[in-house]
Amino acid sequence: MKDLGAETGKAASSEQVTNKQAGTATRPLRQFWAQQLGGVSPVSTLSMMNDWALHLMSAPDKQLELAQQAQAHWTAWWEFVAKGCPDDPQARPIAPQKGDRRFDGPGWEKPPFAALAQGFLLAEDFADQATSEVPGLDLSRDKAMTFLARQMMDALAPSNFLLTNPEVLEKTAQEQGQNLMRGGAQFWEDWAAYHMPQKMGAGQKVPNSQVGTEVAVSTGKVVLRTHLMELIQYAPTTDVVHPEPILLMPAWIMKYYILDLKPENSLVRYLTSQGFTVFMVSWRNPDASDSELGMEDYLEQGPLAALDHICSSLEVSAVHGCGYCLGGTLLSVMAAALARKGDDRLKTVTLLAAQTDFSEAGELNLFIDESQLSTLEDMMAAQGYLDGAQMGSAFAVMRSNNLIWSRMVRSYLMGEPDVPPNDLMAWNADTTRMPARMHADYLRRMYLNNDLAAGRYEVQGHAISLRDVRLPVFAVGTESDHVAPWTSVYKVHGLTHADVTFALTNGGHNAGVISEPGHKRRHFRLHTALDSASALTPEDWLDVAQLREGSWWPAWADWLAAHSSPKGAVPEMPEGLADAPGSYVRMG
Repeated sequence: MKDLGAETGKAASSEQVTNKQAGTATRPLRQFWAQQLGGVSPVSTLSMMNDWALHLMSAPDKQLELAQQAQAHWTAWWEFVAKGCPDDPQARPIAPQKGDRRFDGPGWEKPPFAALAQGFLLAEDFADQATSEVPGLDLSRDKAMTFLARQMMDALAPSNFLLTNPEVLEKTAQEQGQNLMRGGAQFWEDWAAYHMPQKMGAGQKVPNSQVGTEVAVSTGKVVLRTHLMELIQYAPTTDVVHPEPILLMPAWIMKYYILDLKPENSLVRYLTSQGFTVFMVSWRNPDASDSELGMEDYLEQGPLAALDHICSSLEVSAVHGCGYCLGGTLLSVMAAALARKGDDRLKTVTLLAAQTDFSEAGELNLFIDESQLSTLEDMMAAQGYLDGAQMGSAFAVMRSNNLIWSRMVRSYLMGEPDVPPNDLMAWNADTTRMPARMHADYLRRMYLNNDLAAGRYEVQGHAISLRDVRLPVFAVGTESDHVAPWTSVYKVHGLTHADVTFALTNGGHNAGVISEPGHKRRHFRLHTALDSASALTPEDWLDVAQLREGSWWPAWADWLAAHSSPKGAVPEMPEGLADAPGSYVRMG
């Protein structure tokens, strides 16, 4: 039996080598096409469109409904035009969706541009109807087709073209075409420098000279350095502090200083002013040589290494963990892994716009399937990583009206210079890369398979379960989040055995989190759901949550203080390896 097993093992090994060699032999061609296509799988897109078309063809009732809708739209538009496009909102066949400002200017209220705008909005509404609620079509395909149709319609909007945009025509007449000359020069400059993805993003890259002088200026020391992380300990700003420090862990797709921008909106500075000792994970910007680093490398060289250092250097038994975006997902993985081993060094867990269940993970999830992942993996294998500009372009598509087309109109048709970026916009353009294996791991295990929520995610060869997490949890969702919808973040309630305090704040994925006290027009809802209480749906939670004006930061600080020991002596600052902000944050 032993010899048979050995022979079987040799045969299996030989077969694996043969398959691997075959894959290696064909992969350069796949890599070439994946790079040419920008990592987008045409097979996945065509399959989705074919699935939609076949289901629509087999649904005569839906076809009849659409025909009636088209007739109603055409009749309403023709009546509007026949009346001379009256400047009366009540007379218009359709109103733009909330937040759509493409047709706000006075020029759009007069013919023929009013007719163009109304015709486009009616066509956009028809495209929504045609790709929504198709009988028999899988819900994910239904939503994906609706999203794709909206992107196509956004590109065709009359506001995007010189001859159909009254504001551009007026400016061109006033400046005798100088705006087009400036816009053309800007276009060719962007094209020649291959900066189009950044143009479609937000702002310009932060000069390294600003990091540590204008942003990321909180005083601190780099106290630990691994290949993937620098750990920063910040100097106290109060005479006494709570014994339990806070470990802040941003996502590795972002530079850490979003949590330490200018002094007036720095979360680090706010926490130290409330009597907490604060540590920050600053991730290294990987390159092609790091292509084989995976999620477990990030776990071991990031939060686990940081936790070991903090507990030993400060001689404390517990730490407050706080993770933002992917950093929160990784913190959840660590919390479950520690709970499995009976390690109680985490005092509490705070998740900022971080998902633990990816079953309804927003618009990005609509296009994650095996075909798309395979194409993306081929592209990343060719370069060793996913470039930050490539990731930025994917997020920009989710808000194409604001982040792509309106910017192109302003820059290339209106000839207007870029608006000087504020600190948050500039940080957003300071992009980072992601190792090929780690990103493929993350997309496949989280987005595609949802392993963490299902209890299948493995750490060091053992499956972990979030049900083992019995620590107090504070979770923050934001109302306008396109990356991590608040209803998806809310799912942590049903995954852990924890008392969950949930805060829902206005704003988006970044602006909602960076919501310092004194920020104008801020509000949030807050409610604590006990593990022993009956479950609440997101809708039920909205009914019982308390609405408060202002920033959610003080409520979180109060919650942290309530789960901390009384304040005492301030720990002595170490000499450290370097001054904050360290070297990893400056790596381009």
